[in-house]
Amino acid sequence: MPLTENSTAVGLARAHVKTWSDQNWDAARAALAADVHVIVTSTDPNLPVTDTTGPDDYMVGLEYWATKITPGSVKEVNAIGDDKYALLTITVEVDFGFGKVTSPGARLYRFDDSNKIAAEQVIFFIGS
Repeated sequence: MPLTENSTAVGLARAHVKTWSDQNWDAARAALAADVHVIVTSTDPNLPVTDTTGPDDYMVGLEYWATKITPGSVKEVNAIGDDKYALLTITVEVDFGFGKVTSPGARLYRFDDSNKIAAEQVIFFIGS
C-alpha cells in the first residue's frame, strides 16, 4: 500500500494521540496490544530513556508525561503511513516544573492485525 497522510495506521495513531492528550487513560490503554513495546529517547543525556514491554509499564510512563501537557497544545506537524505503520511528528507544550516549553517530537507506530499498537518509538526534544 502506498504511504499517505490519511492511511489506516495514521488514523489509528492520531486517535491514540488524542486519547492521551485528553487524558482518557482507558481509551489509551485499549489501543495497546498485550505485548506492546515502547522505546522513548532523546539525545539529551539528562533525560531518561524508556524501553518497556506491556501495557502496565507503558501506561505508567504515558500518564506521567501526558499529565504535564498543557491541555489543547498538541499540534500535528506531519503524518504519513500505510496499513500497519505510521509516523507522526507533533509539538506539545509541557511543564515539568521549570516553566512551559514547546517540545517537538516524532512517534513511530507499528500496529498488529487487530489494529492495536504493537510497537511505538518516541523521540522528543526539549531545548535548553
